[in-house]
Amino acid sequence: MIVTAPSGAGKTSLVRAMLEKDTQVRLSVSWTTRAPRPGEQDGRDYHFVDTDTFSAMLARGEFLESALVYGNYYGTSETWIRERIAAGDDVLLEIDWQGAQQVRKLFPQAVGIFIMPPSLDILEQRLRLRGQDDETTVARRMSVARSEISHAVEFDYVIINDDFETALADLLAVIRSLRLRGQVQQQLHAALFSSLNDSSQV
Repeated sequence: MIVTAPSGAGKTSLVRAMLEKDTQVRLSVSWTTRAPRPGEQDGRDYHFVDTDTFSAMLARGEFLESALVYGNYYGTSETWIRERIAAGDDVLLEIDWQGAQQVRKLFPQAVGIFIMPPSLDILEQRLRLRGQDDETTVARRMSVARSEISHAVEFDYVIINDDFETALADLLAVIRSLRLRGQVQQQLHAALFSSLNDSSQV
């Protein structure tokens, strides 16, 4: 699963709340060259590294996807993703639209979820209220947000984060519905399907 949103739309808060309620989902922790924000922890929110370390990892082909966003690099560990998928885990990537495009090329079965703000005015208010950016940065984020929102049509699901609890319920509903797909249920309950389809028991 891929969750994407413009900066300030509430993606990180929604994902954190979702992980507290659905412990079956494993969140991929991205690598980044940006500095930690107040309250962020290395290994929980991101793996924080310097540019040289990131470049070396990129050169070794360690990233499933990578992107340059607001002057900082971000990347997803390919080894970790493939190990979790092989183990049958539900994996969630919290990445931007560029990364989402890269992942879908390698994993066509990946499901994209786009978190949309209710309006650009409200998005700007949220960016200002969190108090992490100066005026120049807010203006740049708003400019980028308009471009990012244009990619929402590429995603399988769009959740409008107007009311947080409603948006959280929608995100949980999407994840639950994905688990109930026929192919997934057949994999999870192979013995049951086999027994029910065994004509010799009829």
